Formats: sequence, C-alpha cells, structure tokens
Amino acid sequence: MSDLPPRLIVTRTPLRVSLAGGGTDLAAFYESDYGAVFSMAISNYIYVTVKPHSPLFNESIRLNYSKSEEVDHIDEVENDIARECLRLMEVEPPIYISTVGDHPASSGLGSSSAFAVGLLNALHAYKGERVTAGQLAEEASHIEIDVLGEPIGKQDQYAAAFGGLNYFRFNPGGGVTVEPLRPSQGALNTLFEHMLMFWTGHQRSAGAVLEEQRQNTADKTDSLRLMRGHAYELQQMMSNGAVDPRSVGKILDHGWHLKRSLASTITNDSIDDWYERALEAGADGGKLCGAGGGGCILFVVPPDRQDAVREALHELVEVPVTYEVHGSRVLIPLGD
Repeated sequence: MSDLPPRLIVTRTPLRVSLAGGGTDLAAFYESDYGAVFSMAISNYIYVTVKPHSPLFNESIRLNYSKSEEVDHIDEVENDIARECLRLMEVEPPIYISTVGDHPASSGLGSSSAFAVGLLNALHAYKGERVTAGQLAEEASHIEIDVLGEPIGKQDQYAAAFGGLNYFRFNPGGGVTVEPLRPSQGALNTLFEHMLMFWTGHQRSAGAVLEEQRQNTADKTDSLRLMRGHAYELQQMMSNGAVDPRSVGKILDHGWHLKRSLASTITNDSIDDWYERALEAGADGGKLCGAGGGGCILFVVPPDRQDAVREALHELVEVPVTYEVHGSRVLIPLGD
C-alpha cells in the first residue's frame, strides 16, 4: 500500500424504515428493561466523498452539504457530526468532504445517522483502516448521543451500518444484539409490492419530538412494551417465511395509534387526515416514519387498492421504496 493519501473515497449508506418498536431504542426505556426494533434498509442513500484538499485553496477544510464551509481548523466546523467525526478519527487537514442524499434532511428515514455512519466509514477508508458494521454503528451512536447529547436512540445507526432486514435488541448497559432476517426473495417482493410511501412536505426536528418522548417514558412504559412486542411479532413472521402483508398492516396500524400518544408533537391534523383518508381508500395500516411531526408516511396497501390510495393522497409526492440488503459501503476504495 502506498504511503500517499488516497485520491478519493466515496461511501454509500442506506436510509431505513423502522416498521415497529421505535422509541424502545431510547436509553430511557431500554436501561430499565430492553428495547426491540424491527427495521429495514431501503434503496435510498446518503453519499459521502472524502479526498485530500489541494494546498492551492486558501482554506484547509472544505465541507459541502446543504451549505458550504471553508475553515482552517476542525474546531471551526459548524456541522456537528462532521466536526466530531473528524475529531474522533483524528484526521488532520487539509481535507475535503462533501455529502449528498436522495431525500431532504428530516425525512424520517434516519438521514442524520446515515451521514454519521457514511462519513466514519469514509474516514476509516481514508486512513487505510478496515472497520466492521458494529464498530461503525457504535462510533456513530457515541458521537450523536454521548458527544452531541442528541435525545435519540441507536436504531438508525445500526440500520445504516448493517443494512438489510433486522431485529435489533437494545439491552441494559447499551449493548445491541443484531438478528439479520433473510426471508425468501418472493416474501420480500410480496412485502414491498404492498408498500406505498409519500413525502408529506413537512420537515421537522427529531430532537424536539424525542426529548418530549424521553421525558414521558416512565408514563408510557406499557405502550412502549406493546410496541416492542410488535417488533417481535414481525420478527417471528419473517423467520417463519410466511409474510402476510395484511397482518403487517394491522401491526403498523396498532403501533401508529400507540406511537402518536407518546408525545404531543408526533402528529397533527394534516397527518391524521392523510392517514384516515388512506385507510378509507383501502390501506391496511401505516405509520409516520421517524420521530414524528412530518417527513415520510408509509402505508401497507393491497395492490388493487393502491391507485385509490394515491388518488386519496393526490397532493402528496409518492416516494418509491425498495429493499437494500447492504449497509454502508465504500464504493470507491482506497487507492482507486
């Protein structure tokens, strides 16, 4: 291996849809019991590029995302995740980092954590280091939760790092058990053929929603245990290989009615109206993706009722949703 720095590193990290158990991955819940989330990675991505920054530029660090930063020292970087990833990895400038995603921020699909995982993966490759999915997930969780103090759980980091369809168990003490599920291609096709997802056009801060939810955890323990049970039901269904989309829809519907009671900002009149219109048009159930308040909304709908649901939600933009088996990957490897 050459001692020269690599010319270019590009990583691709999937977003995710959490089908059941969201909220039980918060330490406020799993430290006194255990949490469980049933999650799937989707073929929508965050791309991160890292390369040496030319000395011909005036700044030693350039960072491009929805804005551009040009600074000389890591401490000056405004993007919290980028700054702390650079600190953790002890990467010395000059360096160029850029990121672009398939969806806007605050879509409810775990984009912030996917960025953290994707950037860490790129920086490890930049330094010539191999890294496991578990290490990426834990490093990203450490940065977002321990260093930055975000009131979030650990499911997004694990979904982004591992990819695929997983049953995640969050244990007291912070350990995470990952159970990958590998249903037949036919079962996966059946499941995704019954899914419709729409962009609400509302972007929200997950932190504000989750902070209220965290404060309410002690009073909502029974609801959270039921939601954890839904994750287990889906795990059992997928393990048996008998995917019944209608049952999945009913589980999502029950989980949504429990979730919307966890905090006052999870839903609003518009979201409730869209949800009821979809059910009246033939959806078996659904949920708002992410913490709540906006982002994407997912429904399980029989194929023969999907056009009716599209018509009922005609003002929303449909978002194609398909399966991604891989977690964060280095697309352009060291030395290429």
